[in-house]
Amino acid sequence: QVQLVESGGGSVQDEGSLRLSCAASGYNISRRCVGWFRQGLGKEREGVAIDCDGNPLYSNSVKGRFTISRDNAKNSFYLQMNSLKPEDTDMYYCAAQGGKRVHSLWPDSYTYWGQGTHVSVSS
Repeated sequence: QVQLVESGGGSVQDEGSLRLSCAASGYNISRRCVGWFRQGLGKEREGVAIDCDGNPLYSNSVKGRFTISRDNAKNSFYLQMNSLKPEDTDMYYCAAQGGKRVHSLWPDSYTYWGQGTHVSVSS
């Protein structure tokens, strides 16, 4: 059974930093596309950052501020979020692809999802 578990969310002030972690079990992230997504109440889920084995892709809204990384030996991946803004406040989800590798921020490309962790940025 595939399980993705996020950690690291919380509350910070404007321009603060947070690091999200996603630990995978029952699934080997090596050579797979994994990513981070966010969703606010009443909004569609949005791709934030994805990585296909060392080839990252970022949404325009976070480019230059967020960095996705992975540690295949620990079967984990991360999202370093710097210069956080109030508009970054959302539920953040980690995800992994189950089938064909698609280098995309499109949520429907991802099969497995974590339970979410909340990030709140205050002004």
